[in-house]
Amino acid sequence: MTEPKSAANESNDAPENTAETTTRPESSEAPLHRRGIKSYVIRAGRMTQAQNRGLEEIWPRFGLTIADGRQDLDALFGRQAPRVVEIGFGMGNSLIEQAETHPDTDFIGIEVHAPGVGKLLDEVDKRGLTNLRVYREDALAVLEQCLPEGSLTTLQLFFPDPWPKKKHHKRRIVQPAFVELIRTRLMPGGTFHMATDWEAYAEWMAEVMEAAPGYTNTASAETAPYVPRPAFRPLTKFEARGEKLGHGVWDLIYRREG
Repeated sequence: MTEPKSAANESNDAPENTAETTTRPESSEAPLHRRGIKSYVIRAGRMTQAQNRGLEEIWPRFGLTIADGRQDLDALFGRQAPRVVEIGFGMGNSLIEQAETHPDTDFIGIEVHAPGVGKLLDEVDKRGLTNLRVYREDALAVLEQCLPEGSLTTLQLFFPDPWPKKKHHKRRIVQPAFVELIRTRLMPGGTFHMATDWEAYAEWMAEVMEAAPGYTNTASAETAPYVPRPAFRPLTKFEARGEKLGHGVWDLIYRREG
């Protein structure tokens, strides 16, 4: 999970026995935006001076909105480069590390939690990064309205809210219509990378993806449907603590065909 867990990916509900409460993913015909249903909850949080600085002073240079419309990504970044989108980056530590480590790649982060957006923008400025832009918007709306088809090298979804209770499974972001939308935004050969520390959600993700047309699982026969944790995915403090306690993490990487 992100460090600390993003309010956008956080649930107030205590985990239940998922083996007894798991439902099935929606059909591919289910609409992306069902009335009143979101995969996240926005909660108020205290803002530090640095986070406020990020939102007030740095946002005009690196912030994007749905009102900006469909993006020309080459014009936005001033170059042609691989493009990575991360949904729900929490406090942004992992995304900042990736952008700093891979200056030849352009990154777009999507997060609704104001403190996380502010912190990330503050770090972008302090580290002098130019290859990262940020939306503080609903990810589905950004994908639908702002990102061109076939424009992304990778889409990352790391540790989304598992919504463990059966009655909340409809809130899980990984649904057939969602992964089909992602497929249209990936370039041929582009990858959709998910990670979760909730085994029942990993199984859910695998079920959705195995049924989704136009994707190939990159896992080997020995580890399928999961892949070993790739070295290029930064290890968060939360995940490192979990590993010491014996908690599992499951990575799934699927490639767009064609």
